[in-house]
Amino acid sequence: MVPTARLVAGRVLVDGPEGRHAATVTRLGVGEEVVLVDGRGRRGHGAVAAVRGKDHLEVDVTAVTEEPTPSPWLVVVQALPKGDRGEVAVETLTEVGVDEIVPWAAARCVTRWHDVRGEKALARWRTTAQAAAKQSRRARFPVVAELAGTRDVADRLRRAALGVLLHEEAEHPLATAEPPAAGEVVVVVGPEGGISPEELAVLTGVGATAYRLGPTVLRTSTAGTAAAAALLSRTPRWR
Repeated sequence: MVPTARLVAGRVLVDGPEGRHAATVTRLGVGEEVVLVDGRGRRGHGAVAAVRGKDHLEVDVTAVTEEPTPSPWLVVVQALPKGDRGEVAVETLTEVGVDEIVPWAAARCVTRWHDVRGEKALARWRTTAQAAAKQSRRARFPVVAELAGTRDVADRLRRAALGVLLHEEAEHPLATAEPPAAGEVVVVVGPEGGISPEELAVLTGVGATAYRLGPTVLRTSTAGTAAAAALLSRTPRWR
C-alpha cells in the first residue's frame, strides 16, 4: 500500500514497512511485475525498477485505474466474539468483499472492550483487515469502525436501504431478501449467546428484518461472511 498522492504514473517509491516487506519478505527483484494500491480504490500496474537496501523499492507505474465506490455498500455489524475469533471474522469478511465492519458490544457478548484493552483489540481488527485486503488483492480496504452500542446499531439500520438481522428462529430465509441497487445494506450478527429479546425489539423496531441463513446454526465468526456472500452474489458487484 502506498499513499494516494504518491500513486501516479511514473516512478513510485515504496518505502517504510511496505518497502521492507517487498524487499526482504517477498524478495521482489528488478523487472518483476507488481500492483500497488492506496487502500481507497486506486490501483497502479508496473514493474520493479530498483531495490535499494532492505526497505526501499522503486516501481515504474505504467497505468493507474480508479475503482468506483461499491454499490450497494455492504456493512456487517459484528458482535464481539471470544478469543481470536474476532480476527477470524474480520479476515473472512474482508476477503469476501465487505466494505465496512462495525464491532458491536451486544448484551450477551462475553468479550468486553474496555479502555486500553479495547483500543488494542480494535487495532488488531484494523491490522487484520488491512492484511486480508492485501492478500485478497483489494484496491479499496474495508473500514473498521469504532465500537458501537445497540443504539448506534439502531441508528445505522434506520438509515439503511436494507437492514438484515441474522436470527436462527427467523421466519424468512436470507435467500428471499432482495438487495437494493444502491445505498447501504447493513447485516447484524449477534454473539454466541444470541441477540437478546430487548435488542431484537429495538433493531426490528427501526426497520431491520430478521432472517435465518439456513437449516444449520453458524458461529458468530462465520455467519457474517456467509450472509455477505449470499447477498453479494445477488448484486451486480459479483457479476
